Amino acid sequence: MPPITTLAVFAAATLALLLVPGPAVVYIVTRSVAQGRAAGLVSVAGIHAGSVVHVVAAALGVSALLAASATAFTLVKYLGAAYLVWLGLRKLFSRPGDPAKEVAPSSRSRLFGEGFVVNVLNPKTAIFFLAFLPQFVDPARGPVAAQITVLGAIWIVLGMASDGGYALLSAAFAGRLRRSPTAARRLDIASGLVYISLGAVAALTGDGPRKT
Repeated sequence: MPPITTLAVFAAATLALLLVPGPAVVYIVTRSVAQGRAAGLVSVAGIHAGSVVHVVAAALGVSALLAASATAFTLVKYLGAAYLVWLGLRKLFSRPGDPAKEVAPSSRSRLFGEGFVVNVLNPKTAIFFLAFLPQFVDPARGPVAAQITVLGAIWIVLGMASDGGYALLSAAFAGRLRRSPTAARRLDIASGLVYISLGAVAALTGDGPRKT
């Protein structure tokens, strides 16, 4: 079990990344604006059912990668960090989009299923679990898979809270979201800076978990 201080730092980093709009947030906002609060919350549930897949994959995959080759793990870490920086630069230089555009209504089962698929295929979530989360794992404190499971559970709890907030706010302010390109651009800039910062932290924080 990671120490409380490690969990606190991880929670802060997780929340910073979760608040940055990515494919999952865009999906939630789009559905909340188009169909209202209930549709947004169902979408959140689907998104974080998908998060469970990432937690299980990280618990099994990172452990296997670490056991196989510390060099391979380090390579994956730096590739993940580079990807986060690339996402940040793309946000900084992107043109404003319209995540609140009109979409056709969907049933709740379809909203849940689409949310699940969106997050299972979400590169932002995959890179976080593969390249960033392992920096908070210490094999000396117990099985790597168990620690990743604990950290993944924190991700899911914080993710449901932050994404639920996006769903509620976007449903409440649907009209304003459609009429605010300036606010969207400012959000892109802030998002880009967060991505770049997290990429730098992932690249510069130690060497990841070490073999015992």
